[in-house]
Amino acid sequence: MRIALSQSRATGLALIGALVVLASLTATASADIGTKIIERCTHGKSISGYSQRAYRRALQELPTEVEEYSDCANLIRRAQLAAAGGGSGPGAGGPGAVATPLSASERNALNEVPKTGAGPLRVGGHVVHPGVVHANISSAFSSLPDSLLALLAFLLACAAALGGRAIRKAVRAHRAG
Repeated sequence: MRIALSQSRATGLALIGALVVLASLTATASADIGTKIIERCTHGKSISGYSQRAYRRALQELPTEVEEYSDCANLIRRAQLAAAGGGSGPGAGGPGAVATPLSASERNALNEVPKTGAGPLRVGGHVVHPGVVHANISSAFSSLPDSLLALLAFLLACAAALGGRAIRKAVRAHRAG
């Protein structure tokens, strides 16, 4: 009787151990799917056929360098939209994708976009024109870091010293001649 209980306990522990290993493998596989999509994208391979969760994970895990220096973020979003559209049929963004033509009203609305714009607004007693940047010299210098301002001051002092030296040599040469 005691041996049978030990065997069932050992079997139960083995089963629990197997479940823990299986759970860790699936967690690792789901954690690696975002990295796999990013790697496929950076190597120019197809990134279609993944789940919405996988695309979201890839966008969350996307390194800053890849986002700044490649089009992977846009490609992953397009693949995500294609997957949301359902499959690889027309309009899903796959190799056989067909663009939907614009209707006349959509084309007119698109043509009107550059012509629209906000007018000037009064903010705090001043008129603000959207799209116009008013930068005076004080705001440009106040926004620079102190280390850069120190470097600019040092370069200005060096230029003044070299200019003064050149002027002194010119004056001495003129007096001697």
